[in-house]
Amino acid sequence: MTADLLLKIKTCTSLPTLPAIAVQVLELTQKEEVDLSEIAKTITQDPALAGKILKTVNSSFYGRSHAVGTVSHALVILGLQAVKSLVLGFSLVSSLSKDRKKGFDHMRYWRRSIYGATAARVISAKLACVQQEEAFLSTLLADVGVLVLNNVLGEQYDEIYKKIESHSQLTALEQASLGATHAEVSGYLVESWKLPPVLAVPIRFHHEPSGAVEAPLIRLSEIIGLAGRCADVFVDEVPAAAVTDVRDQMLKSFNINASEVDAMFAEISLKTREIAKLFEINLGSPVDFAAILKQANEALIDITLQSQMRATQLTEQNEILKVKATTDRLTGLTNRATLDEFLSEVFAKTAAEATALSLIMLDIDKFKSVNDTYGHQAGDSVLTAVGGMMKEMARATDMAARYGGEELVLVLPATTKAVAAGIAESLRRAIAGKAIQIDSTTIKVTASFGVATLEPGVPFTQPAHLLKAADLAVYKAKHSGRNNVKVFSIAPSTSKAA
Repeated sequence: MTADLLLKIKTCTSLPTLPAIAVQVLELTQKEEVDLSEIAKTITQDPALAGKILKTVNSSFYGRSHAVGTVSHALVILGLQAVKSLVLGFSLVSSLSKDRKKGFDHMRYWRRSIYGATAARVISAKLACVQQEEAFLSTLLADVGVLVLNNVLGEQYDEIYKKIESHSQLTALEQASLGATHAEVSGYLVESWKLPPVLAVPIRFHHEPSGAVEAPLIRLSEIIGLAGRCADVFVDEVPAAAVTDVRDQMLKSFNINASEVDAMFAEISLKTREIAKLFEINLGSPVDFAAILKQANEALIDITLQSQMRATQLTEQNEILKVKATTDRLTGLTNRATLDEFLSEVFAKTAAEATALSLIMLDIDKFKSVNDTYGHQAGDSVLTAVGGMMKEMARATDMAARYGGEELVLVLPATTKAVAAGIAESLRRAIAGKAIQIDSTTIKVTASFGVATLEPGVPFTQPAHLLKAADLAVYKAKHSGRNNVKVFSIAPSTSKAA
């Protein structure tokens, strides 16, 4: 960075600062003996922030099967790093969003930031990286230097920003025009905030990962840079180059093929829609991911294939994407994200038409002992076998899905409580009577079932209520000796599960 630009940044009186709540939480987390109760108390002093955190940890973004009701609970269940990242993320985005200079495309900036942050978490999870929360937060803040340069240089920087068609072109243009890049400025700013190196270093070097020196920080820097290119897929007017870059880098660096990358894009699209609302970031018109992928693939096929092969290959690729984006890899059942969408649709339709919608939830009994006794591979085989039986039992209009862990769900549109209970009992008997063969070992398992039904007179107002009711019924089945079916009902006097 040139001395002149550094001086302008240092003397800028409107430079973004770290919000007070974020400072307090950082100081508390850096103590030798971390007091979770004190951290929770500090966060809950800001009701709006605490509410956002709880809403986020209970969203499908984190995929929790049970509701988290307090910040203290969130700290215990999700861990200190996840909650700390949310505090920093929410407080900083709220603070940075207030200062909006005219002429600069703030909507494009924040759209790219939230798509990138979501992509970083998806990629780091796919790579089994333990620093998923750091990846999310670092990517969310990686381009804060753009806001700083816009603040300090005004129209001079606006002219630079207007020339780019994609963010990938920005660093070269900045270097040529300013002798510095937004990544350097981002690194300088977050270091002035005294953010830990695990955040500050990857932010500074997300366009030049080798500069991070240490292997874990180099990996985080690579993820942030790659996540930013994923964001370009959803932000750029012509996304073909971004799609190609991500596919190539994922294959070269991590041996992940194009079909898996496309499924990853679909997951990023789905999760960003939810997390953007929580961060109060406007994504504008809904992104048609299928159209984005179609546009990108058509551009690539025009270059690499003869015209008569285009339609066939694109159809095959989109079919693979659809399956991978909606299917749980282990069991072959529908995945949680697609379940949530389907359940939301049929719940609304059932409520509007005053018909019936039933949901069966099952939990494999003593599943931990299967893993402990026979190994996790055997446990996976049991889950796959039970999932297969559930899939066979499902009718054409039903959806069989993996809810989480060893919990599976069968959604039964236009189905009464009595019919659902009968289906659950049939499935219970099928599982109990099934001998699952794993190599030379035969394993028999049972499952506990909960049935809940949305019907006229039942006070469920959202899909989560139906899921919770089925979960409560499973809980009662477990405590009634396991391997049985319990049906949720409302007791007249107490309005609680019978």
